[in-house]
Amino acid sequence: MVGKGKVYLIGAGPGDPELLTLKALKSLKNSDVILYDALIDYRLIDELKKLGKKMIYVGKRSWDDGKKRQEYINYLLKELTDQGLTVARLKGGDPLIFGRGCIEIEFLEKENIPYEVIPGVSSINGVTSSCAIPLTHPELSSSVLIVSGRADVVKWCKTPLEGTIVVLMGKDTIDEIARELIKLGRDKKTPVAAIENGTLPNQRILIGTLSDIGEKIKRANVKGPLLIVIGEVVEKFCKRVIANAVRTE
Repeated sequence: MVGKGKVYLIGAGPGDPELLTLKALKSLKNSDVILYDALIDYRLIDELKKLGKKMIYVGKRSWDDGKKRQEYINYLLKELTDQGLTVARLKGGDPLIFGRGCIEIEFLEKENIPYEVIPGVSSINGVTSSCAIPLTHPELSSSVLIVSGRADVVKWCKTPLEGTIVVLMGKDTIDEIARELIKLGRDKKTPVAAIENGTLPNQRILIGTLSDIGEKIKRANVKGPLLIVIGEVVEKFCKRVIANAVRTE
């Protein structure tokens, strides 16, 4: 009788393959099958193919039926581990930050499938640090609010707003986010950095304010994953940011 396999839930980091952790690489090498997401950089995929592992693309995009896609992923996790195989479930960033890793953990526990979570560098700190934008500062910001741009904007905007705000997946809702923040008292001149394809060779950084960042994002025809940083830390370190930025006037 074949014994039950195991699942590694692995964070691949924010994009740059060199930000993959040593433990993640070791876990990938110890796996039989790799199930990988949509936002894994092609250079990392090319390197992983050299390991000779079976690789299955299971990426979900905004236009996909997320529920059906997740059911398919769950099916593969059970089917493969029932064969005694070790599965690497490779996710962008960190698997438990906006990566639905928690949903997969619930499924694995329900099915009594052994698993281990391998943390990854999140885009939240990986992208901002690579741009030399600190999320906290002794004089400017002692707190960080991390939100999904797909969440209820009106609801989360009521959270105390003194510190830095980091918005993931906010390309389509930045105008609404800016309006609500201004309505609730945030200065319309609050500095904003919008970082497209963070840590990758085609990274772009747009610098603006709450009053104009939405228009700048539209004008720049942003297509890739976008991380938005709102707060005084952007202005403080703006000169460093601009050195790597594409500015739209």
